[in-house]
Amino acid sequence: MEWATYIFCYFTLLFCAAPLLVQAQNIIRVGSPSIQQFDKTAYKAGNQNWSASVDDEGILYFGNTDGLLVFDGQYWKLYPLKNKSAVRSVKADKNGKIYVGGHAEFGYWQRKPYGHMAYTSISGLLEDKNILANDEIWKIIIRDEAVYFHSFSKIYVYKNNKINTITADGEPFLFPHLIQDRLYLEQIPSGLHLLQGQKLVPVKDKDILKNKNILCILPYNNDSYLLGTAHHGLFFLDKNGYIKKWDISAGHILAKAQINNGILLDNDQYAFGTIQDGVYILNKQGEILQHINKNNGLQNNTVLSITKDKQKNIWVGLDNGIDRIEVNSTLYFYTDFLGNIGTVYATAIFKGHIYLGTNQGLFVSPWNGIDTFQSLDFRQVSASSGQVWSLSVIGDKLLCGHNDGTFEVENMSFKKLSSVTGGWFFEKIPNSDLILQGNYTGISLFQKHPTVSFVQQYPSLREPIRFIVSKNQQNYWVGNRNNISLIELASDFKTFKTLIRTKHDSSINRIELTGVFNLEDNIVFTSDSGLYIYDDIIKKFKTHDELNKQLGSFQYANKIISTQKNQYWFFNRSRIAKIAFKQNGTITVDSTSLNGLQNRVMDYYENIYTIDKNHLLIGLDNGFAIYKEGLQEQEKLPLPIISGVWNISKDPILIDTSEIVVDYKNNNLRIAFSTPFYSTAPLEYQYFLEGYSEDWSSWDHTAYKDFTNLPAGKYVFQIRAKSANGVLSPVSTLAFKINNPWYLTWYALIIYMMTATLLFAFIRTHQRKKEQKRQFQIKRRLLEQQKATIAREAELNEQKLIKIKNQQLENELVVKNRELANAATNIVYKNEMLNNLHNQLKELKDAEGNRLSEEELRKINKLIDEAHNDDRDWDIFEKSFNEAHGNFFKKLKADFPTLVPNDLKLCAYLRLNMSSKEIASLLNITTRGVEIRRYRLRKKLNIPSEKNLSEFLLER
Repeated sequence: MEWATYIFCYFTLLFCAAPLLVQAQNIIRVGSPSIQQFDKTAYKAGNQNWSASVDDEGILYFGNTDGLLVFDGQYWKLYPLKNKSAVRSVKADKNGKIYVGGHAEFGYWQRKPYGHMAYTSISGLLEDKNILANDEIWKIIIRDEAVYFHSFSKIYVYKNNKINTITADGEPFLFPHLIQDRLYLEQIPSGLHLLQGQKLVPVKDKDILKNKNILCILPYNNDSYLLGTAHHGLFFLDKNGYIKKWDISAGHILAKAQINNGILLDNDQYAFGTIQDGVYILNKQGEILQHINKNNGLQNNTVLSITKDKQKNIWVGLDNGIDRIEVNSTLYFYTDFLGNIGTVYATAIFKGHIYLGTNQGLFVSPWNGIDTFQSLDFRQVSASSGQVWSLSVIGDKLLCGHNDGTFEVENMSFKKLSSVTGGWFFEKIPNSDLILQGNYTGISLFQKHPTVSFVQQYPSLREPIRFIVSKNQQNYWVGNRNNISLIELASDFKTFKTLIRTKHDSSINRIELTGVFNLEDNIVFTSDSGLYIYDDIIKKFKTHDELNKQLGSFQYANKIISTQKNQYWFFNRSRIAKIAFKQNGTITVDSTSLNGLQNRVMDYYENIYTIDKNHLLIGLDNGFAIYKEGLQEQEKLPLPIISGVWNISKDPILIDTSEIVVDYKNNNLRIAFSTPFYSTAPLEYQYFLEGYSEDWSSWDHTAYKDFTNLPAGKYVFQIRAKSANGVLSPVSTLAFKINNPWYLTWYALIIYMMTATLLFAFIRTHQRKKEQKRQFQIKRRLLEQQKATIAREAELNEQKLIKIKNQQLENELVVKNRELANAATNIVYKNEMLNNLHNQLKELKDAEGNRLSEEELRKINKLIDEAHNDDRDWDIFEKSFNEAHGNFFKKLKADFPTLVPNDLKLCAYLRLNMSSKEIASLLNITTRGVEIRRYRLRKKLNIPSEKNLSEFLLER
């Protein structure tokens, strides 16, 4: 069929569908807006993004190859269709429903609390399911209470939970367009029709646009609309159906680029997405204001979808990725993507040309002014290769400070004025035609009349001069970092003398000075310790306390550039602030509108060129930026969104209930939040957990917060956002509850009460038994004590008796020993008496004086010897000795069986501690005999020599 051919052709056109959003007063025609790129690795879905829409909260929705893609300013989320087909169309309505369409499926997603989405299929309402089998929903339009789902073969109208279809007598539809409550549909090949009720009414001049494929219809004025066609440019359509071509040059450019879609921007400007060449922005006069494509920042030239966010910036869904185009910005950029120019150190606009001095040389391009759209074409000025430090317009001459000297720039050529290398900058001498230049080796003097020419290099100073600031016509602060001097020029300016050298000043020699600048007719010195001034009265440097306090961190700026009266730019390494001095002495610090320049300018070599009172030109690492002065519209931050709540006690588990109540064992939560506000500078967040926190947290860019080991109770999480320039959002809240632990639940309390009752009864019974047992034990203990007392008394009595008995025994022993001693003594006495008798008998003589005869003496001696050997005394002694000393002889004989009776007698006598003489008498032997027996006895008893024999026997 013929219409099938049109559809096939249009599939190629569908690779582009995105509008650009801009705010007229902020669109700059030179350079390009900043572009933020999101590739598929960032949003984790398919390459192609077929459609785009924004809801009332500012959340973005994209119809992606893999499903519905949602971005809330912080997190990307993907929601596939139930049949896993690509989402070709998406449209957010005012009630929070997000209508989507894909292959053989359409319906809507609805946001639930905490960032969740729930899907409802509408196509399921079709009675004939096969009618949709080969259709894809390419566009969705919401009008009044009806939702129109467009496919090439028919329109499905969803209203009051019913679906009706609109067809065109067998012809396919290209696209529907809703404009000022009018719904236009293009039939192929019949042309444009207006839907009135359920009837398609042909537009009067529809044949003019026949087969031209209308891809967007936008409001132009009260009576007419602007139509964008795929290959034939732009047309006007009035309400009466008359059509005419808008014959402008931009129309031919758009026709070649192949329009795919378009949107109306603020202040009657239009953005058109194209198949071949990115995005074009036109004003109502048909002039191109901006052209944004792959050459200046887009990821892809094929624009599939387009929308604008609440900040009036453009989002484009591309054939490969998603980009945010920050058209509503004060900064636009010319970027040297190929690196042909290099780092820009100096800029100037002179006689219809723009000049860029870079580390590679001097480059020039025609310049048609800030209000003219143009593609700059930079070429290198002949013989300018090398480092360019400065560009200055002096009179009608453009001077270039170069690594090789100082040059005058004429058209595309260099004319050398001085061979002194490294011309960093020029400083005019007030009320004269002379100019000072700081360079590598000191200071040069130039004159302006009759022509700019080199006069001399001052010989008295041989060091690099990076700063020259005029105090008056004769006095100048000059120098470089940490070596700044005050010089005084002679009246003829040919010589000078040095008045002050900072490196000799003890008040500042420990401070790292970074520059000298004129600030509100006061000379200030920048340093790593803040701003300093020189007090001419006390002749000392001192801190500029009042200004430092107001500047905050920018008191440590390394460079200050005046851009207009009472306004300065402060550079603190990569951070930049615009400082305005008010008449009341206060200052304002704007450090947010310049965020786009951070880390893009060369530290210590920052340069700004004033184009006019409203525009500045800033050199960058790889090009330049155009900055538009003026107040931006005051931004308003939307209410932060709770993007998700997870239980993180173990693996994160998403909580998707509308009322968040979690068990105590799951008292570790992560709360993610976001704000649908899109800007170059990220937002900061601050939270407060009511019922837990004591105060608001510190500001942080992190868009989630973990809470661990939360006690049981009710909590209210509060979150607010802050933009880079300090604007606060409203406070968003989330209430949740941590249940009591199981041991504090009501049933646990009942169990506790029952257990306590039983425990009380048990304890009471136990205590009663314990008391009874205690009383019993007390009684038993008393009885035992009584028994012990009686036993102890008995024992004491027995001990007394034993003691008495022992005493009696001891007394008896004493008596016995005395008796033994007496007996022994008697025996000794008897033996001595017998010995004396024997001796006397020997001397005895008869009456005649004769001695007794031997026979008589023998008889008498025999009687004496028998008396000596009579054992009856010994037997009595032995018996008494054994009674007194406990069978001494029996024990001794048992221990030492070799002992003979004489040994036993000797032991008895020794135990009684008798002397050797007494023992000799008892034994009827000599004392010497006693000693010999003692010696033998020691041997038998095996007594050591150091041991006393008597003591040994006493111990037995």
